[in-house]
Amino acid sequence: MKALLGDYPATAALKKGEVRSDRVRLDFADVRPPSAGFKRVVRDLEFAVAELAITTFLMAKTFGKPLKLLPAVVVGRLQHSFLVCNAERGPLAPHELAGRRVGVRSYSVTTGMWIRGVLAEDHGVDPDRVTWVTFEDAHVAEFRDPPNVVRAPAGKDVVGMLLAGEIDAAVVGDGKPADARIRPLIPDADAAARAWQRRKGAIQINHMVVVKDTVSKADADEVSRLLAQSISAAGNPEMNPYGVGANRRNLEVAIDFVHRQRLIPRRFAAEELYA
Repeated sequence: MKALLGDYPATAALKKGEVRSDRVRLDFADVRPPSAGFKRVVRDLEFAVAELAITTFLMAKTFGKPLKLLPAVVVGRLQHSFLVCNAERGPLAPHELAGRRVGVRSYSVTTGMWIRGVLAEDHGVDPDRVTWVTFEDAHVAEFRDPPNVVRAPAGKDVVGMLLAGEIDAAVVGDGKPADARIRPLIPDADAAARAWQRRKGAIQINHMVVVKDTVSKADADEVSRLLAQSISAAGNPEMNPYGVGANRRNLEVAIDFVHRQRLIPRRFAAEELYA
């Protein structure tokens, strides 16, 4: 089965062949980072098994894409520190972002979704009152950005625009840039993230694994077993929960955030998403 899966501690045993199956063989595509292949997952339906951002998956389900979820988180993290600002431009508090410009790779990118939810819940920022400056369209072709989303000029990048003062803050999904002028916008971001986790009883899912509807239940179950073994071989990391029960609350919070931001028209029940 053609597969798209990144290189992480939780997937290492599977991708190295230390976890194997007599029933299925996964033919891994060389796509780095895996997010560069997400349009191929939801637009071209190229992969039988694929890592996929949770926001993209929920939007894909809304538009009837024939994909189902496996209960394996391959990328999860707490996102607060990924909202950054340029310290040289003076103090800026999260609640002051209303009426300002914030850069993000794509409006529907999952890190941006989590950041908007945190800003709304914890800092009173209405995401509709922020101008979101984007650099790509959504993975799901049918989705149309809301009117407060604008496209950055061709040739621009989010860090360069932040340093030049063309945007007031930025969501940097690949981590905080090394430039000393760039700092997290949310004070004590790591502590705030852990407080959020305790309050919500959830982690912030980035990527889970999906299969096409054409994959049989037996084969989907086998892939799921392989993922469980690979995650176990990595020591069951906190940010890689496996299992329907282990991910119920994580999915409920993600679905709620995505729905409240009008990226999907209804709240899915977690159980209806699974293969």
